[in-house]
Amino acid sequence: MIEQILSHKTIRKYQSLPIPDATIEKILQAGCRASTTGNMQLYSIIMTRDAARKEALATCHFNQPMVVNAPLVLTFCADFNRFNKWCILNDAVPGYENFLSFITAAIDALLVAQNVTNAAESLGLGVCYLGTTTYLAARIIDILKLPKGVIPVTTLTIGWPDEDPGQVDRLPLESIVHDECYTDYTDSDIIRAYREKELRPDNLKFVEENGKKTLAQVFTDIRYTESDNRTFSKMLLEVLKQQGFMNQ
Repeated sequence: MIEQILSHKTIRKYQSLPIPDATIEKILQAGCRASTTGNMQLYSIIMTRDAARKEALATCHFNQPMVVNAPLVLTFCADFNRFNKWCILNDAVPGYENFLSFITAAIDALLVAQNVTNAAESLGLGVCYLGTTTYLAARIIDILKLPKGVIPVTTLTIGWPDEDPGQVDRLPLESIVHDECYTDYTDSDIIRAYREKELRPDNLKFVEENGKKTLAQVFTDIRYTESDNRTFSKMLLEVLKQQGFMNQ
């Protein structure tokens, strides 16, 4: 299992082969064995295989082609709807219409998504994690008919790989792990941590193609800009309010 995790690759191109129902069930069963806060399982998973609905979802993920081409798209949702209803049916008064409850449920959902990733890859499938899910969450809510108390937090496309890409880089472990207490970074620590990433040929090309001086500028000026972050933050906060998680 460790070797499988260490060899993880993002797969964006899939063969046009379906995933057997038994395989999907096995993956989802493994996913739902993930750790969960208080054993509440504050998540739901929406399976999408219908071509038209995948086309609709693709518009929420900036039309990335793997959303349409993957045989299976899984949207993982923070879900207090089910738990709240159980409480009410059992003469208990739920008090989960707050931001902390959303974070709790979101963490549950993300743990399940990682378990699903590991399970899928152990069976030879490939996955792609979509960090765009929260950007246009309101539109996903409409497409998937999510009720109040349910918010999409991440998405995986899954299928049989039709490519064998190289692994993307990772920062060295010593730049991430702190012993006992957090040790803040000096300038030299930061330079050392990011040196290999900055010198990779693909990243050097990335900088050149975007007309920037540094890789950091590609992130701040092109990929994840302040204006975009502010816009999507406002949209997500509105979704949290709409779905009942902002009663502080």
